[in-house]
Amino acid sequence: MEASSPISIQQTPLQDHLPEASPKPYKKSFVTTLMEATALRSPSFKEDTYFISHLKSSEKKALQDLRDKLSASYDSDSECSMWGIPLMSGDEKADVILLKFLRARDFRVPDALRMLDKCLSWRKEFGADSICEEDLGFKELEGVVAYMHGYDREGHPVCYNAYGVFRDKEIYERIFGDEEKLKKFLRWRVQVLERGIKLLHFKPGGVNSIIQVTDLKDMPKRELRVASNQILSLFQDNYPEMVARKIFINAPWYFSLLYSMFSPFLTQRTKSKFVISKEGNVAETLYKFIRPEDIPVQYGGLNRPTDMQNGPPKLASEFTVKGGEKVNIQIEGIEGGATITWDIVVGGWDLEYSAEFVPSAEGSYTIAVEKARQVAPSEEAIHNSFTSREAGKLVLSVDNSASRRKKVAAYRYIVRKSTVV
Repeated sequence: MEASSPISIQQTPLQDHLPEASPKPYKKSFVTTLMEATALRSPSFKEDTYFISHLKSSEKKALQDLRDKLSASYDSDSECSMWGIPLMSGDEKADVILLKFLRARDFRVPDALRMLDKCLSWRKEFGADSICEEDLGFKELEGVVAYMHGYDREGHPVCYNAYGVFRDKEIYERIFGDEEKLKKFLRWRVQVLERGIKLLHFKPGGVNSIIQVTDLKDMPKRELRVASNQILSLFQDNYPEMVARKIFINAPWYFSLLYSMFSPFLTQRTKSKFVISKEGNVAETLYKFIRPEDIPVQYGGLNRPTDMQNGPPKLASEFTVKGGEKVNIQIEGIEGGATITWDIVVGGWDLEYSAEFVPSAEGSYTIAVEKARQVAPSEEAIHNSFTSREAGKLVLSVDNSASRRKKVAAYRYIVRKSTVV
């Protein structure tokens, strides 16, 4: 059973809670300006539809030329296939893959053919087609360093990357201690990507690429330089146009500085795929692309590892908490003996939260389910439950009256009736 949950908002004058602003004009530092310039970017990237009818005449000709050259270069489909799709079949799935290679080389057929030839050779030598079934012994890294998790709002599979764990020298040595260990890690990283690619449609108008979210927090840049360069090289050479958007979160100030230096050398298409978010804006950034119930709790979402074991996660309701506001979420219609379970999160918390049960009967006392407390910015989503002895409503309150900042938020709940007759 689910009841409607209207949200009430109380406005609190900010000047009652915040110190007076300085009369001096505020000047932004160079670093601040860079961070804002490379912060949240609008989703300007337009992904290919892969419909032949949408191609320019020159692009259609390039596609046909590439088909012809492949037929002249390879004797059988078994020699020329990727992800179980024969590239010389002439069907729409094959065309999607060929168009990815053509797009990566600006529809220059000789360059696209050369890239495709090298990729086919690499896949055969590397054993990429069977890598998903291998046990590479990196259980401790699964769900931590690189992992596929949920989908974005448009249905793209999402791959999360976080390398902060390698600050630990013992873990770093165990994974990257010598060349053989590095090769094994690279193989595992390719395995993660291949598992994500298995979720793609390879169909015009379908989902034909993934989203990458990279957490830059505590990432040991110098130590991971060799591994990062090899991963980047492998992916660029062998997985063209497989990433629709690259979202960098918890970006330190110098990342924006580096980006501003290198961005002039990137194509507009490549730059349009990038979204860069500084620390403290993670939830605000991710909510624009991914629903909160699909975002891991460590990034301001509602999804816990156990959620995926019970099928698709329960949908959440999203709302915003403006600066100076107190928001009350009222979940009404709860019967006596029923148990209500809820999750709630506010991106970057740093506000006061409480929960209380208000009985319907006159003369009954309000029950403080969770006393008002200040929630730290780094705290994950709150998960709790309450069994009512009498009918009433649950009120979840988030008080942002001491802040000027607007924050994204989400909640969900389920009410289970008592089974006692």
